[in-house]
Amino acid sequence: MRFSEIRAGVVGIGFIGVAHVEALRRLGIDVAGVVGSSPERASAKAAAANLPQVYDSVEALVADPQIDVIHVASPNHVHAEQVRLCLEAGKHVICEKPLALNSADTSDLVERAAMSGLVNAVCFNIRFYPLNHQMAAMVREGQIGSPTYITGSYLQDWLLLETDWNWRLVPEEAGSLRAVADIGSHWLDLARFITGKRVTEVMADLHTFVPVRRHPVGPVETFAGAGDEDELIEEEMASDDGAGILLRFEDGTRGLVAISQTSAGRKNSVSIEVDGSDSALSWHSEDPDKLWIGHRGRPNEILQRDASINHPDAARITGYPGGHVEGYPDTFRALFGEVYKDILAGAPSVNPTYPTFIDGHDVMLVTEAVARSSQEQRWVTVER
Repeated sequence: MRFSEIRAGVVGIGFIGVAHVEALRRLGIDVAGVVGSSPERASAKAAAANLPQVYDSVEALVADPQIDVIHVASPNHVHAEQVRLCLEAGKHVICEKPLALNSADTSDLVERAAMSGLVNAVCFNIRFYPLNHQMAAMVREGQIGSPTYITGSYLQDWLLLETDWNWRLVPEEAGSLRAVADIGSHWLDLARFITGKRVTEVMADLHTFVPVRRHPVGPVETFAGAGDEDELIEEEMASDDGAGILLRFEDGTRGLVAISQTSAGRKNSVSIEVDGSDSALSWHSEDPDKLWIGHRGRPNEILQRDASINHPDAARITGYPGGHVEGYPDTFRALFGEVYKDILAGAPSVNPTYPTFIDGHDVMLVTEAVARSSQEQRWVTVER
């Protein structure tokens, strides 16, 4: 069996759902059908974005015996229900983060996936910039000594204005956490992936910088502002626009991360630095093909993304020769390429090379601790 013989379905055809479709097509995977919030809206979007057959419902998609795997890229509040439907129907599942809105559901999904024997993945695609795999390999092999301090940020500006709006601002659809759950979860997963260490305690300060927003009555796609002709209504906000989080990892390593969706000029800016007892590593998504390596007593280095000189773990997911920049869309291709190797095999490998439901559950536990910490203004232990 080859990738081209696998038939995939995608639930959700907004910004992220279309990104899934494009990456799957690059891998030669047959995207056989999609589901939208309504058949009418889905049909209109399918015509505009050259999407495949539109199914009337998730139930219709999972009931199709010709579909092998389903990508869940719908609003957060329906992830758990839709993933359960997929598993019950015997479909492999790739779910956008968060896996669910609470740890009770994520724990249940981990157990159901394990019992099913099906391939399961959570779309923490930021891991799949090749130089993040390079960093993880260098840390694992002791090339920077013992990690001591992990710092960084994830900054965006698409919710800076009071008229910026999206379903992610609606707690009933996105959950009570917003910036931390939406983009902070990516950074937390990245820190764990690179260091191999889990977060054990957090001290968090969450803040709503835009307390009142004006928005249209109808839906607004991610990264799209309200149009001038839209009639706007006012709504008070309670979810986090930004956060500062102190972290303690399981071996005593310390960390600090800043999260914001109201940072003017930062469109999708991820940065992470791992300071070790001997050297340091730093990577920034706005210059994704360069890894800074810091030293004491000798010149610092810049390592380029180049499969011929990178660690085999990074080379494995690299799609282009050095000097041909790989960016955000390439991370989906790299992630799905790893997941679909196991789908071809029919079951998860012993040590998956991609984030699974277990990783989605772990990040949920950390973000729940973040919410409690901010509410109670104290250090909170991550309950596992």
